[in-house]
Amino acid sequence: MAGQTAAVLFVAFVLHFDVPLAACLAIIAASAWLNVFLSFAFQSQRLTQRWEATLQLAFDTVQLAALVAVTGGLSNPFLLFLVAPVTVAALSLSQMRAMLVALLALSLAALMPLVSLPLPWFGGQHVELPPMFQIGQFAALAVGVGFFAVSASRVSQDEAKLVRALDAASVVMAREQKISAIGAMSAMTTHELGTPLATILLVAKELLADTPQDDPKYEDLKLLADQADRCRGILATIRNAREANDIVHARVPLDALIAEAAAPFRGLGVSVEMVARPDNGADGRPPILNRSPEILHAISAFVENAVSFAETRVEVQASWSDKRIMVSVTDDGPGFSPEVLPKLGEPYVSQRSEAHLGGGDMGLGFFIAKTLIERTGGRIATRNLPPPRSGAVVQALWPRAALEASTLD
Repeated sequence: MAGQTAAVLFVAFVLHFDVPLAACLAIIAASAWLNVFLSFAFQSQRLTQRWEATLQLAFDTVQLAALVAVTGGLSNPFLLFLVAPVTVAALSLSQMRAMLVALLALSLAALMPLVSLPLPWFGGQHVELPPMFQIGQFAALAVGVGFFAVSASRVSQDEAKLVRALDAASVVMAREQKISAIGAMSAMTTHELGTPLATILLVAKELLADTPQDDPKYEDLKLLADQADRCRGILATIRNAREANDIVHARVPLDALIAEAAAPFRGLGVSVEMVARPDNGADGRPPILNRSPEILHAISAFVENAVSFAETRVEVQASWSDKRIMVSVTDDGPGFSPEVLPKLGEPYVSQRSEAHLGGGDMGLGFFIAKTLIERTGGRIATRNLPPPRSGAVVQALWPRAALEASTLD
């Protein structure tokens, strides 16, 4: 409103154009009073309802159209400003509501030749632009409204899809962290319960030693001591299993890692083969890695996707050198279509030819897997097998130092 007021006053008093000042200021004042009313009507902080936002943007469109109409209509170059509320609607509202605002803007522009005032000019002079120019102005407005509305709407949708995909990736990470937390809690529980159980067992045995065997309480005390001893044994078993399990899960050879990731997809009608071999000059023993739930989930997602589209065979190959570790998942299916390859890594790809992304028909599985690989310091590469072979290849590559476990003493 301040900008509109400044523009009108500048044109009237600096450029000395014949501007219908009263009409212009009245239109601006209508917008100001609406803001005052809304400020008093909705004093508390709250989210604006979609229908309220639609009505407010519709009012902004009408106010701008009225201001342009009294200052030349289609001859006024500031007709372009009608694109602004349409773009805001496309960014923040649904497609249907944005389309209604766009149609309102174009309808008001189409009515301007019938109701608009002449274009303001220097005193005593009258400028009348040819009808063809005004038609061109309207055509430019229509193209601009359509272009900006569609572009803004697509940007808004892509952003919303990305947010949902990141939320899904966060859920996966939270689930893995919860599993780890449960393991840590079980270790803490076995440690904390050990001391009071030992005390209970000691007191029970002392009472048992002081109680004659013919005493009615003797059997109860013996049962109490036996059960406390049994609880100690159970906790010791859990603790020992937990320690052994931690060693196994904290450090795992590369070949065992890919075998664990691919194991759930064996026996599904497609042969899943695993190969682990060093690059030229590398140590023949597979590197020992820090076990990572992120990597397990990502490789499992790639294998699941490959099994879904393979004809007969999927190969999971791990290779390593002194500086890098690579895991490749190859299938003999139709491969990625040329249109899909540039889009790999984008969430919510929906066409059937693009379903070779994992995660159903949305590409969400590939997006999550790619995100998890990148979080562990790796990167993803995708390609199709060269003719005459057919199939898709997904490769994950890490610096060896990012995954390799430190040597135990």
